[in-house]
Amino acid sequence: MMREPALPAVPRGLKVSALISLALLCGLLAINQLLVSPDAPKGIFSFQLAATAERAGVMIASWGDQGLFWAQVSLWLDYALVVVYTVCLVLLTNYLLLDRPGIRERKIGHWVRALFIGAGLSDMAENTLLLNNLPTASDSVSLAATICALVKFTGLVLGAAGLIILRAARRHPLHHE
Repeated sequence: MMREPALPAVPRGLKVSALISLALLCGLLAINQLLVSPDAPKGIFSFQLAATAERAGVMIASWGDQGLFWAQVSLWLDYALVVVYTVCLVLLTNYLLLDRPGIRERKIGHWVRALFIGAGLSDMAENTLLLNNLPTASDSVSLAATICALVKFTGLVLGAAGLIILRAARRHPLHHE
């Protein structure tokens, strides 16, 4: 029975980007706790999915001036997280492709990278829209931010599914001996 060769050691860039992503995510989650209110039960995540100016405005009002400051800090810090997690996910995809020389696996890898990059770009657009929506919310900006958030989440979930498919793909066909 043939054993699949082990992957080489995890590259340093992947390790570093994963650790920085984790640190930024922890910081954002801590800031998000300051934004949790009855009108925004999930903090900034509720604001991302507000979809209307009325809902977004209620959340902004519930945060007050200090909450508005922390919402801005959260969104600016999220720009850094987006860059780092996108790089991390692309590096992870490249790493998982090292022992997958097949054309099918390479095509899946291209799609997975495109999904992660698309999710990152959508997240950047969402942050920009949300920052512009903070002082005074508008319906069009709220809806556009919600659509960007949904595109981001869809890209991340489909990209993760692609990584699972990529790793599950058989490197060598079964041989009958």
